[in-house]
Amino acid sequence: MFVDRVHIEVVAGDGGRGCSSFRREKYIPLGGPDGGDGGDGGSVILEARAGVDSLAALAHRMQWRAEHGQAGGPANCQGRSAEDLVLLVPPGTIVLDETTGLVLKDLAVAGESIVAAQGGAGGKGNLHFKTSTNRAPRETTPGDKGRARRLLLELKVIADVGLVGLPNAGKSTLLSRLSRARPQIADYAFTTKAPMLGIVAIDRDRSFVLADLPGLIEGAHAGIGLGHEFLRHVERAGIVVHVVEPSPVDGGDPVANYRAIRAELALHDESLGRRPEIVVVSKSELPGADEVRERLAAETGRDVLAVSAVTGLGLDRLVAAVAAEMDRQRRERDEAGRAAARSPAP
Repeated sequence: MFVDRVHIEVVAGDGGRGCSSFRREKYIPLGGPDGGDGGDGGSVILEARAGVDSLAALAHRMQWRAEHGQAGGPANCQGRSAEDLVLLVPPGTIVLDETTGLVLKDLAVAGESIVAAQGGAGGKGNLHFKTSTNRAPRETTPGDKGRARRLLLELKVIADVGLVGLPNAGKSTLLSRLSRARPQIADYAFTTKAPMLGIVAIDRDRSFVLADLPGLIEGAHAGIGLGHEFLRHVERAGIVVHVVEPSPVDGGDPVANYRAIRAELALHDESLGRRPEIVVVSKSELPGADEVRERLAAETGRDVLAVSAVTGLGLDRLVAAVAAEMDRQRRERDEAGRAAARSPAP
């Protein structure tokens, strides 16, 4: 099950209480205080881990608790500190404090982590309170309370390329032909209920991650249909491949459909309207596909690709176009980096 948003509460462990104890051994009168400190409570840590692709593992529990630290003991024995509780999340997970609405961390890269709730420090034993005037202290301190937080975890799929388009435009079939992903496909709208990822090979040494982002219809940015649940996944895609069906099942105009989806992307996030886009007419084996491609080319002022997941027509050209755009973006980043290195420090 794909889950991309969960509400959880994380509770760190309390620190252990300090010990009040005195050294008592034969022939050693007035041995003095020897109470040890309590152990630290466990923290709750969120860590982005490669291979984790959903928040489903966290969805079945509302509260996640770390263990408490143990109390200190006599003979200056420190209590055992509790193990940290590490919760694994997919790369691309945004951690928000539900109370304040602040973003605590964007775990965009595998290996990144955040201490979501800090464990309490252990209390002090009576050994710490010995002074020249108070040689037999009985004071101790309890351990600090562990921190508790209510969190909202949102997953934004990390993909190099995002497939967008109306339901039944052929995105899932295209993904299955370009990669080893096997989304469930059927002949009705909203077949795909969750973003699907696939690895597409460019050549022996290069590849890119392609995501099928489902559910976009007109009004998606305002919560109509399923699209509002998945629009945020487009934000991380460096390139948008806009798939247009030449013969929509509802009898609509393909060019009008293209404009509608473009508008939804811009209304959700203005930067999406400026994102590099490759326009593709799917199902090009159908009658009228060439006419639709020419109309879209006139509409956009750019070359529009014709592809067919059934016959394989145009798939190589699509992969090549994506590779060329990725190379262009890499050159721009490299040039920006060199320019920043040449500029004098303020």
